[in-house]
Amino acid sequence: MLKNYLLTAFRAFRRNWNYSVINIIGLTLSLACCLLLFVVIRYELSFDRHHTNADRTYRLIRHFTKPEDGYNVGIPLPVLAGLRTDFPALKQQVTFIHDVRSPVVAAEDIRSKGNLRRFQEESGTVAFAEPELFRVFDYEWVSGNPVTALNRPGTVVLSEELAHKYFGDADPMGRTLKVENKMDFLVTGVVKNPPVTSSIPFQALLSFSSLKQFGANTNWDDWGSSYSGAQLYLTLPETTSEAAMEQQLLSFLRKHVSEEQARDQRYELQPLTDIHYATEMSSFNERTIGKEMIWAMALIGLFLLVTACVNFVNLATAQAIRRSKEVGVRKVLGSSRLQLVRQFLGETGFLTGVAVLLAFLIAQLSLSSVAQLLTIKLDVSFFTDPVVLGFLVLLAVLTTVLAGFYPALVLSGYQPVLALKGKIKGMGSGQLTLRRSLIVLQFTISQTLIIGTVIVYNQMDYFRNADLGFRKDAVVMIPIPEKKPGQLESLRAKLTGLPGIGSMSFGISSPSARGNWWTSFQFENREKPEDYSVVMRPADTSYIHTYGLKLIAGRVNLPADTMREVVVNERFVAKLGFRQPQDILNKTVLLNDRRLPIVGVVKDFNTFSLHQQTEPCILTTHRGAYGNLGVQISGNSAQVKKTLAAVETAWSETFPDFLFKSEYLDKTIANFYAAEERLYSLFRLLAGIAIFIGCLGLYGVVAFMAESRTKEVGIRKALGASTSHIFGLFSLQFLKLVFLALLLAAPIAWYFTDKWLQDFAYKIEVQWWMFAVAGLLAGMIALVTVSFQSIRAALMNPVRSLRSE
Repeated sequence: MLKNYLLTAFRAFRRNWNYSVINIIGLTLSLACCLLLFVVIRYELSFDRHHTNADRTYRLIRHFTKPEDGYNVGIPLPVLAGLRTDFPALKQQVTFIHDVRSPVVAAEDIRSKGNLRRFQEESGTVAFAEPELFRVFDYEWVSGNPVTALNRPGTVVLSEELAHKYFGDADPMGRTLKVENKMDFLVTGVVKNPPVTSSIPFQALLSFSSLKQFGANTNWDDWGSSYSGAQLYLTLPETTSEAAMEQQLLSFLRKHVSEEQARDQRYELQPLTDIHYATEMSSFNERTIGKEMIWAMALIGLFLLVTACVNFVNLATAQAIRRSKEVGVRKVLGSSRLQLVRQFLGETGFLTGVAVLLAFLIAQLSLSSVAQLLTIKLDVSFFTDPVVLGFLVLLAVLTTVLAGFYPALVLSGYQPVLALKGKIKGMGSGQLTLRRSLIVLQFTISQTLIIGTVIVYNQMDYFRNADLGFRKDAVVMIPIPEKKPGQLESLRAKLTGLPGIGSMSFGISSPSARGNWWTSFQFENREKPEDYSVVMRPADTSYIHTYGLKLIAGRVNLPADTMREVVVNERFVAKLGFRQPQDILNKTVLLNDRRLPIVGVVKDFNTFSLHQQTEPCILTTHRGAYGNLGVQISGNSAQVKKTLAAVETAWSETFPDFLFKSEYLDKTIANFYAAEERLYSLFRLLAGIAIFIGCLGLYGVVAFMAESRTKEVGIRKALGASTSHIFGLFSLQFLKLVFLALLLAAPIAWYFTDKWLQDFAYKIEVQWWMFAVAGLLAGMIALVTVSFQSIRAALMNPVRSLRSE
């Protein structure tokens, strides 16, 4: 029986090869997209699940209620000792991780003894960690003892990848690394590389007891000071719930901080398995993705599958009249309706099987491109995952049922007498209404994605071209390592006068930055500090000119190594209630126990990305906080390249123990919106695939209509109908369906894109023309799709048309 079904399916495929090819292409594309999206979703949802105690492990975070509601992942260092004292059960289940941002690591060159090889590592690679880290998180050890490896100061545990990077094939145990040219660390352990789905991605773990000697910017006794790279993790006992622990943390906080501080903040537990999706909170692995985005990808995958199945149903029901006599003969010879349903489902299964094989091949070939597009680490080994293979089988069965069940019911339901007499009406009103409804469904899905793409594109265009209040073009940002007296002056002297350099400035960061220095302040002689914090931008007096900030009142502060005078932004002026910038000049602020005069006001500039509002900001000199050099460079590409080489030479002479690194400011700012760029690329790709699949089905339906109405077209032409009239006869009804689909797609697209835009403080307004563009685009694509077959039918010789039937 199975052999007979397969043979019949193959014959049907060969007899109607053109429609079968359309179905296979549509199914293949949709199944490939579904499979790729499933692999991506499974990758995203598997973050941190590899730890044994993942469901009981948490990151401690601070929830502030004043001055504004917000979160901070940085935990003051004294909290660690406090937790161990007040909660003895946590003593070996709580650990601290202190990230070392972009360190330079020097290792002995095993090929040339006595020489060092230096490596510039990214943030999230090197961190100080306690021995308890290996009790909280799971690591697979290659060599060394997890209990003692980090017990002593000056020790380090490496991943296999870093061990090979630093020492090649030589045994790394007992060898020495120098970090930031400050301190030597002895390798006491090697572990397997952390899984790519880890929010704790560190590959070099330095002993936490070395932190003070290393000289990191820490305060061991201050319960209020924190650094976002210093994070605390803990594993709760099975007898303690998350809610119970958070309740106890309220008492813990009140015990160790002032009543006012305890009133404005509280400690909360963030599940380890939620960290990857917390887009509003920074992590060591800064590539976060919201769960809303994950479910959006799942929904789009389902949409694409439905679109392809709609094609199949449309074409199968349209061709039903061709197979009516076959059904009649089979029923006369004794076939039951159930047997016919199985036969037609078998034909659908055959086409689906071919599509699944092709989809699996396409997905494998496309995986590296998708991984690059989404900046994730995927390889073909994910396709050997039993869950992925099981999903593929389930997808094949689901597609067969969705695409084949209704056509099988229609075909198997024909009465044999009517079928054999040829009285089955293939273009009946019921089937015609169904096909039209399915076409509307297809184009509703396609236009929803097109509208989303148009809106995301316009938001991205706004990001790229928005006036940030400062110059971002032709400014190169160069990190400055820890400084010795005179080094900044020496570097400035070497760079001054170089061809192509217009201006330069030392500062803590560029005007817009991810990390910021927040501080409280006291205005004039008020009794207490203001109830909000401001952003500090320590920078030299060239900062305003180098970045093109607009001074609208007063003057630039005078040169100094410490804080002497301040320049503020318009937001600062407005927050204090002044109407005119001039009114705040010569007023004073109390910062770090020093009273400083306000000597200037600059026009507002974006202190963060456009996700957030511009905040009150203070510019002041503070040499010890300078961590970046901004250099304004001009000239053609060859001149710029030459100037950058000269800058690198001067920098390397000034800091010979470190590695030069530079990045254009506009690229740094573009990285703020990397997630949105990925979303736009994904929407653009999937919208294109959805409308292509829809057009395949539309082409097939129109082709069948043109074929089935050959005599009608011949009669119309014989009676004087023009080519344009025939073209309009076929085209107009489908354009109406596209317009109806636009009316359905518009509110759906508006709802989801409006929710997405709520994440941005600065955003575009969704306007009517965006929906019109999507409708016009979909209409033009549909018209082009329909026109080929309709014009072909209109141009056919009426004599030949009337003879054909």
